[in-house]
Amino acid sequence: MTKQKKFITCDGNEAAAHISYMFTEVAAIYPITPSSTMAEHVDEWAAAGRKNIFGETVLVQEMQSEGGAAGAVHGSLQAGALTTTYTASQGLLLMIPNMYKIAGEFLPCVFHVSARTLASHALCIFGDHQDVMSCRQTGFAMLCEGSVQEVMDLAGVAHLSTIKSRVPFVNFFDGFRTSHEIQKIEKLDNEDLAPLIDQKALAEFRERALSPNKPVARGMAENPDHFFQHRESGNPFYEAVPAIVEEYMNEINKITGRNYGLFDYYGAEDAENIIIAMGSVTEATREAIDYLTAQGKKVGLVAVHLYRPFSAKHFLAKVPKTVKRIAVLDRTKEPGANGEPLYLDVKDVFYGQENAPLIVGGRYGLGSKDTTPAQILSVYENLELPMPKDHFTIGIVDDVTFTSLPQKEEIALGAEGVFEAKFYGLGADGTVGANKNSVKIIGDNTDKYCQAYFSYDSKKSGGFTCSHLRFGNHPIHSTYLVTTPNFVACHVQAYLHMYDVTRGLRKNGTFLLNTIWEGEELAKNLPNKVKKYFAENNITVYYINATQIAQEIGLGNRTNTILQSAFFRITGVIPVDLAVEQMKKFIVKSYGKKGEDVVNKNYAAVDRGGEYKQLTVDPAWANLEVEAAAANNDPAFINEVVRPINAQDGDLLPVSAFKGIEDGTWHQGTAKYEKRGVAAFVPEWNPENCIQCNKCAYVCPHAAIRPFVLDAEEQKGANFPMLKAVGKQFDGMTFRVQVDVLDCLGCGNCADVCPGNPKKGGKALTMKHLESQLPEAANWTYCSENVKSKQHLVDIKANVKNSQFATPLFEFSGACSGCGETPYVKLISQLFGDREMVANATGCSSIYSGSVPSTPYTTNEKGQGPAWANSLFEDFCEFGLGMELANKKLRNRIEDAMKAAIAAEGTPAEYKEAFQEWIDGRNDAEKSKAAAEKIIPMVEAAKDKCGYCATIAEFKDYLIKRSQWIIGGDGASYDIGYGGLDHVIASGEDVNILVLDTEVYSNTGGQSSKATPLGAIAKFAASGKRVRKKDLGLIATTYGYVYVAQIAMGADQAQTLKAIREAEAYPGPSLVIAYAPCINHGLKAGMGKSQAEEAKAVECGYWHLWRFNPALEDEGKNPFSLDSKEPAWDKFQDYLKGEVRFASVMKQYPTEAADLFDACEKMAKKRYDSYKRMAAMDWSDEKAE
Repeated sequence: MTKQKKFITCDGNEAAAHISYMFTEVAAIYPITPSSTMAEHVDEWAAAGRKNIFGETVLVQEMQSEGGAAGAVHGSLQAGALTTTYTASQGLLLMIPNMYKIAGEFLPCVFHVSARTLASHALCIFGDHQDVMSCRQTGFAMLCEGSVQEVMDLAGVAHLSTIKSRVPFVNFFDGFRTSHEIQKIEKLDNEDLAPLIDQKALAEFRERALSPNKPVARGMAENPDHFFQHRESGNPFYEAVPAIVEEYMNEINKITGRNYGLFDYYGAEDAENIIIAMGSVTEATREAIDYLTAQGKKVGLVAVHLYRPFSAKHFLAKVPKTVKRIAVLDRTKEPGANGEPLYLDVKDVFYGQENAPLIVGGRYGLGSKDTTPAQILSVYENLELPMPKDHFTIGIVDDVTFTSLPQKEEIALGAEGVFEAKFYGLGADGTVGANKNSVKIIGDNTDKYCQAYFSYDSKKSGGFTCSHLRFGNHPIHSTYLVTTPNFVACHVQAYLHMYDVTRGLRKNGTFLLNTIWEGEELAKNLPNKVKKYFAENNITVYYINATQIAQEIGLGNRTNTILQSAFFRITGVIPVDLAVEQMKKFIVKSYGKKGEDVVNKNYAAVDRGGEYKQLTVDPAWANLEVEAAAANNDPAFINEVVRPINAQDGDLLPVSAFKGIEDGTWHQGTAKYEKRGVAAFVPEWNPENCIQCNKCAYVCPHAAIRPFVLDAEEQKGANFPMLKAVGKQFDGMTFRVQVDVLDCLGCGNCADVCPGNPKKGGKALTMKHLESQLPEAANWTYCSENVKSKQHLVDIKANVKNSQFATPLFEFSGACSGCGETPYVKLISQLFGDREMVANATGCSSIYSGSVPSTPYTTNEKGQGPAWANSLFEDFCEFGLGMELANKKLRNRIEDAMKAAIAAEGTPAEYKEAFQEWIDGRNDAEKSKAAAEKIIPMVEAAKDKCGYCATIAEFKDYLIKRSQWIIGGDGASYDIGYGGLDHVIASGEDVNILVLDTEVYSNTGGQSSKATPLGAIAKFAASGKRVRKKDLGLIATTYGYVYVAQIAMGADQAQTLKAIREAEAYPGPSLVIAYAPCINHGLKAGMGKSQAEEAKAVECGYWHLWRFNPALEDEGKNPFSLDSKEPAWDKFQDYLKGEVRFASVMKQYPTEAADLFDACEKMAKKRYDSYKRMAAMDWSDEKAE
């Protein structure tokens, strides 16, 4: 029977979630890129009441970590519910101990994995098979898919087979390339798959569930006499798996008309040279095979689906008897092994066989490295050589160990008549979201097949995004980036100078530019290289001022809908009227939760998308000279490694570029070379109104506005307005606030907090168009390069104003515009940066602090600065403690050497004095600095004559007391890393923990954490969170010897400074919890008001400021001080309504919203009352009887 085909336009994650929902009763999950959206879909469908095959909704439980999720899965299975989880990368590694248990106990379940790179020399969130390959020994069966359609078709096979076989499954597909690729595919529904469930096997699973009515024991301990035999008794279960999987694949083949086996063969029947691979590369390989077989080449491919158990019988049945040579491709690297896993498996199958083919292996595509048909062609060419290269690599140039195959020129091998488009955007400008909608509009409303894929850099919002779209009349198998587009849209005019945006644009193609320039002015401002390309290739060029239109409509920087509308109008991919109608339909879907106002503004944006104009391309442009790159004196590392990566040319770097930094080391201070100039508006300083308070610099998330004090010599070269510097220590000096317009992200917090001079007419900072402020770039260069720091003239820890005369040693990070977190990180770098060590949790703070090639941590004039490292998400506190333990141990060694030298005869008196001075003051930063200055020249002079001095000289780096900071978000601190945080503060060691509390998992896209307050909507709290926020600070105070503070810079700048200063000075563990608004909150006032939002949060009682200083107890004082005033509780509800994470509850769950908001306020009052009680305690000479 043939059913009406149903199509859906979705990505691989949604396809896997769609199928898994049908077979799942309980899902225990934890967010991790790129698999989080699978669990989010399941949670949203459950909240909306979608039914699984059993007529129920799925119960979704978010855990504190992946280890916790795996434990919950294990428990739920033992209690008789069909349970699923979704994970990747480090998360999958944390599940491995439980995987052995689940497999050993023959519990049927499926782990859906969007396969991802593991962190080694660096973290990489992108896709390969390193994670799943680290599980092949656990006893889980492993099923792989290579495309979105395959995920839809085969994910169900994993669920059906696990129920029947009792062997648990890992169902995996490529992270990003399949998980995030959107394709128009055929859809399966409950009624397709429900009849296939083996009801007898399911009933037996229920029957085996633990129950007090038929009690048994599981998870026993066994001894040497019989453990081995018991372990071997499970073999028959594994032997049965291939036949069961094959049986279910045959059932799917009947439903879909497609033909799946445990291994699929594609290519010539009499092939001599074949590739064996699994995952998305099999799709690109098919394109290469079509190209080669058309030329009469005898080539083919075996695509692996069931990787474990590996059935040699089924495998050999698919390999043509004519095959002479095989190349096995592995998307992983196992250093030190004799080859990668799939290669070793294939060699093993052919071992000892007569006339076995020659087998070579190679690595490809690590960390989502794009793998194109041209690279596959080089694999086939390698097989044709007399001696094919073994252990090769493709897609890179390895000029160190020479593993790489020769690179071939890219050729377009996709299906005939495919329309390709590329869109360059700025993270969070909505480009990616709009393109996802565009693809769905085309997929849902035409017979066309479509594909969309999105590539990003790892900056937060405000980074580089590129959308790759394809449309055609046949299914699209091009699992690689668009390199030969028919249409290119550049949504950020600054990109014209930063990236090669016209690269690959086809002859007679179309180019759309979002720009503030018009006609002739535009022609004048376009780089010659771009103009030349337009003329030589007969490009039709359109332009639109979407930035201005968005401002007029009130959409801020969100130009996406305007430009999406322009795309549909210019290309005519579908009729314009239909496109407009559908765009408006999707606007309601995308923004309906945010309120009518946002919907109407986006409607207006659709209507104004027609305001584009055509630019006349002058044929004479073909003769223009291309501008040479400007010469500079920057370090070679910047020009040879950092700049190519920033220009999206990192693919071209050879292996030798990393010689000397193989371990992942990166130079500090590279962010200052970016100068991206991507802000639409930047502040302009008006000296008349400036009172020199430095508040603007204090709150700047990117350190892009700073006060400079110029002495007489420095004033000579300065040709810009200055004020007389206030303060007697600055006698004869001038003051200037200088904006770094090319590194500013235009949030406007500085202008917002500027008190200005009301008598003279208001604020000293006004937001102006970037173009009008470009002359300031030269002034910034002068100030930053020629004006020396004057921080030695003031006590930088004394007050907010003084703190900003200290050079920030954290600047121009990849954080979002208006970020609430980075001002705290920057302040710590100003106060302690010259002796600062940072252990950073994975999360937003690690991505903006250390994403290659940008290192925002930098050095002072002496070359000192924060030393920064990231270990993992879950162990950041232990990692920081380890740093402190090493420091302590090696400093004790210095002290032992000094004591021995003091005791030794013949040690000069001045040496003894200096050593004693250091011993007495070693734990005081200033004293240890002073002593170190004396000691270093002494021991350097004497190290050849005196063994003690030699030891001290060897460890001289440890003389100055270090400031050990441990930085993480609330996900790390409240949830996954909480056990470690608790242990580290309990240790009593002198470390400082900064918790950047955004109340959600910011980096993975806004999932709920234990820091999320009651009533807020977050992912995994789709209808508003139902339990109150954990009081991490209060828990820490119960130790009695931990310094704890809760701060919010925007609410009280002085309290923030005081708390950080006290925490660092406290000679034991300290914990500072800093409130940080985040783009995930949906501030209705915009992120330019993030500091003001902190102020409002404290004013209404949503957040409280307090400090707990155990040192006060010794003075008979209460260690707890409540620093925020009695809240204005009447403002609480209005505060909630100003953030989409709360306001959308009213929209979606109007009946429950009022109760939730009341409960949220009640919890805030409860919390405040507990603080008031603590503040009122009497600590004077209490004696325990």
